[in-house]
Amino acid sequence: MIEHCRCRSLLLSLCLLLLPELAMAEGLCGQLTATGNPEYPPYLWRDPNNPEQLIGANADLLKAVGNALGLDVKVVYGGPWSRAQEEVRSGRIDLMAGYFLTHERQQQMDFINPPFLRIRSVVWVRQDDAFAYREWADLKGRNGGTLVSNSHGQQFDDYARANLQLEAVPGAMQAFEKLLHKRNDYLIYEQYPGMALVRAQGWEAQLKVLEPPVSSEGLYLAVSHQSKCNRAELRERLARIMNEMVAGPVPEQLVEKNLELWRQQQAGGQP
Repeated sequence: MIEHCRCRSLLLSLCLLLLPELAMAEGLCGQLTATGNPEYPPYLWRDPNNPEQLIGANADLLKAVGNALGLDVKVVYGGPWSRAQEEVRSGRIDLMAGYFLTHERQQQMDFINPPFLRIRSVVWVRQDDAFAYREWADLKGRNGGTLVSNSHGQQFDDYARANLQLEAVPGAMQAFEKLLHKRNDYLIYEQYPGMALVRAQGWEAQLKVLEPPVSSEGLYLAVSHQSKCNRAELRERLARIMNEMVAGPVPEQLVEKNLELWRQQQAGGQP
């Protein structure tokens, strides 16, 4: 009996010691942070009125998911794309607001099914230096460009690693400038973000897209393995809400809305 009381006393003391940590964890998980590629309109870009925040279709969708779960989700600028990925991998930021799924990335993050959008990655070339292109093999022997730590789907990534010459740079602006200055023969980059940047810079007459796309990949929400908030319950709730969201027109509507917002901002108009 005395031993039983001692055990109960020990358990009570342990619970009391853990209560502050549990409360802190709950407090931390009442608010989630997310980031992504800051040069990715209409999906994500830096808010001109608050450059430490990201806006765009992915940010709007993630905030809607947070509202449905009763969570405050802040979509923050985590630095250039390569650094933003490291911020999430390390757990300093909880979520990646838009990520292509690869084997390597699955070792670092939990991907929330289903993907909320499908993104086309395409071959960008100079108008006066286009070449015949029908399949990946047509890119062999040419000097291509891409972004550091960027993916275009596991299949294309594996093929490119084994067969193509791709030079990676940190940002989309630098990648397109290299193409324009003839330091690359082509650039692999997503279609919509590329179109947004090309239009904003007035490069439409100088560049074009070759068909077909190199890939069409699902864009996922991903939770860092190192995030203090990465729990099975949170992942299950995120997946349930994401299923409801993608069953309707909301993701595509947010893309259209943010395409228009980006155009207005580039034209100097007010949203």
